Amino acid sequence: MKNNYLTNGPITKALVKLALPIMATSFVQMTYTMMDMIWLGRIGSNAVAASGTVGFFTWIGSALFILSKIAVEVGVAQSLGKDDIHAAREYVRHSIQLDIIIALVYTAILIIFRNSMIGFFRIDDQEVVQMALDYLVIISIGLIFYFINPVLSGVFNGVGDSVTPFKVNVVGLIVNMVLDPLMILGIGPFPYMGIKGAAWATVIAQATVTFLFIFECRKLTSLFSGLNIFKLPKKEYLKSIVKLGVPVSIQNVIFATISMFLARIIAQWGYQAIAVQNVGSQIESISWMTAGGFSTAISTFVGQNYGAGKWDRIREGYKKGLMIVGIIGLIATFLFFFVPEPIIKIFIPTDREAIEIGINYLKILSLSQFFMVVEIATQGAFNGLGKTLPPSLVGIILNALRIPGALILSSTVLGLNGVWWSICISSILKGVILFIWLAIVLKSFPKSSLNEAYEEC
Repeated sequence: MKNNYLTNGPITKALVKLALPIMATSFVQMTYTMMDMIWLGRIGSNAVAASGTVGFFTWIGSALFILSKIAVEVGVAQSLGKDDIHAAREYVRHSIQLDIIIALVYTAILIIFRNSMIGFFRIDDQEVVQMALDYLVIISIGLIFYFINPVLSGVFNGVGDSVTPFKVNVVGLIVNMVLDPLMILGIGPFPYMGIKGAAWATVIAQATVTFLFIFECRKLTSLFSGLNIFKLPKKEYLKSIVKLGVPVSIQNVIFATISMFLARIIAQWGYQAIAVQNVGSQIESISWMTAGGFSTAISTFVGQNYGAGKWDRIREGYKKGLMIVGIIGLIATFLFFFVPEPIIKIFIPTDREAIEIGINYLKILSLSQFFMVVEIATQGAFNGLGKTLPPSLVGIILNALRIPGALILSSTVLGLNGVWWSICISSILKGVILFIWLAIVLKSFPKSSLNEAYEEC
């Protein structure tokens, strides 16, 4: 296994080298859904609304697997920083075990209670409801792949190898891009499948990624060789995984649930508004996925240097990472505010009412992009320190306030735009509060006791 401990050498170079493949991987994973929406948009905004509705349940799924993903990234990074290969190996085993169990339980819940879950949104259009049910069942069948892939990515990221997850996910994206038009529109040997085709294309692509990851795991022989996931777990590692991953997981589950309630509020403006919320969040994910790549890089960097006791490097790494993501946030602000119509038309090319709603969404949310990426980068630093509770508390409280905020503001002359303003304001507050909190934490750290020699780039 090639170890990249990130505890020596130029900081900016180390962060960028680690972050770029992670960012690219995030974009690849995001593109799965975006490709579905682009092609589904060609057969109608009702199909976009249906897939977007199911998207809330896959979102909750991502909030569940993040428990194991965060735990394995931080656990492996800190263990390697201490040169403790045994502990790193145990984090890998326990995280995979827990992830598989959660995936199987959640799959069963989605299939058994699918009618009640789709019924929660109170969608009047029965065609949209049936599309959503079909999509949900197929996606649920492949959830085991959807769950295990990010955790395996987390293992490689914790080691410092972010290139392998990128390469593997690119292959999956190519499979998805090829199958989407063929299976959705019924091209060549495939019959017309509509939204079912989008679901099957995604499942096949995710399964491809899983099998490629299994093959690539041979690179990390000291972590995977002879790994027995059927061996009984150890209490101390489960406790550590829960401490690291549960706050982040709860935050994301609550965030997804809150977004479902917001979707229920939005539904009173019709399925076009639901479609715009789903498309708009995908467009916005371009900036938060980019920041998320640096967040993971910051988490790994901070984790390894925390294990090595290099406090000054932690401070400097966070500062440099924040400068980079800040630029990303400003670029997103410019694009969303000044060119919203061409962006929204990529996903909804003909529905004029939906396009107008989308323009308002992007213009309002543009004001929060800088603060959103600051929040995401800062969360990565907290995760690397093993302090996952502060960002979770800030996220849970301010995300929960979106519901009363949306109800109050949408009851005014703002109407639907009041919902968008509620999301925007909470994002700004999260970024500001979390930044101040981490600044206080970092200030309390001692100066590095080690004589660090590194270049500042």
